[in-house]
Order: sequence, then structure tokens, then C-alpha cells
Amino acid sequence: MCEACGFDTTVKDADFKELAPVLKKYGNLKGSLISILQQAQDIYGYLSLNTINYISAKTGITPAKIYGVATFYTQFRLEPIGEYLVMLCQGTACHVNGAALIEEAISEHLGIADGETTEDNKFTLNNVACLGCCSLAPVMMIKGPDGEETFGNLTKESAVKALEQIRTKN
Repeated sequence: MCEACGFDTTVKDADFKELAPVLKKYGNLKGSLISILQQAQDIYGYLSLNTINYISAKTGITPAKIYGVATFYTQFRLEPIGEYLVMLCQGTACHVNGAALIEEAISEHLGIADGETTEDNKFTLNNVACLGCCSLAPVMMIKGPDGEETFGNLTKESAVKALEQIRTKN
């Protein structure tokens, strides 16, 4: 372990073999950092410090710059997420139609707050600025291994019911 940078020096190229084609395609292209980070997150589920440092080593972009980009854009995660990512819209239409009450019900039901993951690693709750489904406000989207599903015109009860349906189907 490199004490100065936090990089696990035992990590080999083989540990990042799924990322190799991405780095081969974009590694030398100026302005491609966001594409690299997006694809790395798609592969690994989040951007670990080791992933950031590996990308740095392969692209020559400093870890500080990569970390700065990863923390600036809300699409990037620096911690692992649950099997199901619950994205609750907090946009204007959802806000005026009770998104705060829906968030309260979800948080109470799952025992987590925004940005947290349940102890069983089943659900992660993320408030998002907009899902683009204003006519369904308040709305949440749940992304899981089988794709994503949108739930609209939510009430506290219907939000909890949707979560329970997902929990019991597995």
C-alpha cells in the first residue's frame, strides 16, 4: 500500500482487465475522462480509490483531477451501492407533489437516509434532481440487475409497496 496516495500497490493489470478495452479506446484521447469514469463505474458499480489511481497510472491524469471530476458530477459514486438503486426525484414537480413525504416513508421503511445502503446491501437510496417524468410526480426509478422500473403518482403507501414487491420477488 502506498501511504502517500492510498493506492494498493499489489493491484495488477489483471485486476482491471475489464477496464483495459476502455483505457485502450479512450486512454490517450484528450477530454475523455468522463467517458472512462462512466464505463469504469458501469463495470465495477462505483469508483474505488484503487480504480481512480489505476486510471491515473494508465492515462497520466493526476488522481486529484480524477477525484475532482468524480466528486463534481453527481452521477459518480465513490462507495458501493446496493443491488437496487432507488432514485427518488426531487425536481420541482415532485417536490410540490410530496416528494419529501415519499422520502420520509422510504427512509423509515428501509432504515436509511439519502445516499445510504441497507445493511443487507439490497437497497441504496439516492435523491436525484430530475427523472424527466414530471407528469408522474412524485416519481421514483428503481434500477436493479434486471433493468429499471419507474413508479409514478406515488403515495407513501405505494412507494413502500413497490419496495416490498422487489424485496419479496427475490
